[in-house]
Amino acid sequence: MLDFRLPSEYEELRKTVEEFAHEEVAPVIGDFYEREEFPYGIVAKMGQMGLFGLPFPEEYGGMDGDYFALCLTLEELARVDSSVAITLEAAVSLGAMPLYRFGTEEQKAHWLPQLTTASRLGAFGLTEPGSGSDAAGLTTTAKLVDGEWVINGTKAFITNSGTDITGLVTVAAVTGVGADGRKEISSIIVPSGTPGFSVSKKYSKVGWNASDTRELSFSDCRVPEANLLGERGRGFAQFLRTLDEGRIAIAALSVGLAQGCIDESLKYVKVREAFGASIGTYQAIQFKIADMEARAHTARLAYYQAAAKMLRGEPFKKEAAIAKLVASEAAMDNAREATQIFGGYGFMNEYPVGRFYRDAKILEIGEGTSEVQRMLIARELGL
Repeated sequence: MLDFRLPSEYEELRKTVEEFAHEEVAPVIGDFYEREEFPYGIVAKMGQMGLFGLPFPEEYGGMDGDYFALCLTLEELARVDSSVAITLEAAVSLGAMPLYRFGTEEQKAHWLPQLTTASRLGAFGLTEPGSGSDAAGLTTTAKLVDGEWVINGTKAFITNSGTDITGLVTVAAVTGVGADGRKEISSIIVPSGTPGFSVSKKYSKVGWNASDTRELSFSDCRVPEANLLGERGRGFAQFLRTLDEGRIAIAALSVGLAQGCIDESLKYVKVREAFGASIGTYQAIQFKIADMEARAHTARLAYYQAAAKMLRGEPFKKEAAIAKLVASEAAMDNAREATQIFGGYGFMNEYPVGRFYRDAKILEIGEGTSEVQRMLIARELGL
């Protein structure tokens, strides 16, 4: 018998994070956002709660949970704020997960206890100024010289890469040419502070203003040969797996933002009056909110199914792409409608929906644009 209710352990986690988001994040995050300041105190509390270690084994400092637990957490956080949610998402699915999936036992023993407790954050250096969706077009190189990787190149839009607690960046780099003439791409761990590795000042962004996003430069940056993550030449396959998983997480975050727009709109339409009645009594407003609820509900089911297939060990690429596409567009549509419902107040940063509107657009771009998701879906259908 089908049962779409959350098992008790997931529901308890969801309620705990919901409470944390409303009591610890919501009252202060607006000020961090306007100052474009990274919320170290909030991140530390999340680390103490074990949120950064949710899908990892206890032996590495984790909570022995799974990826769906992470997704539920991201949804609840994003109902209040996306900067905090993306900090967690990038730290876990892009920073720590590649190490857990592909690292040696020595690499995992050294890094994961730091990453699962948020005493350090990890970042994933894939995107470059000239290659985003075309990941195979990357130009950063790493040459093996006297037992060291010598890295040269630039990375762009890298989350969690320049905080005071950033510990490492996993860099995708061209390490040679394969027998078929294609680029050999490998992943290499570069600890923060390594000579030749420089981090730019923070980007001036439209949204996610309380998260850390930077450009990275590598100029004859040298790290030991042992810093290779996984097999040489398997970097492309590694980050494809990483991005497939990450799309489910971004879908969950998107659902949270979409639901947050509903939450704020429901509160507002009950107290805002126009023409002698609360605006929630007008059918035009009711239909907007009904459509918003339908979008969030549908998108939630999509990411639930994608996560379920992933956890069962079944192919999930198509479902992850569908979830990411549907959820990110739901977030953008709901943010636009919520801003319209709030009218002039929706354009003011003091209201959460203004922040939601600024945060929503990147969800249709990051970790694979909507166009890329459609390409992936069509490809999985045999087209």
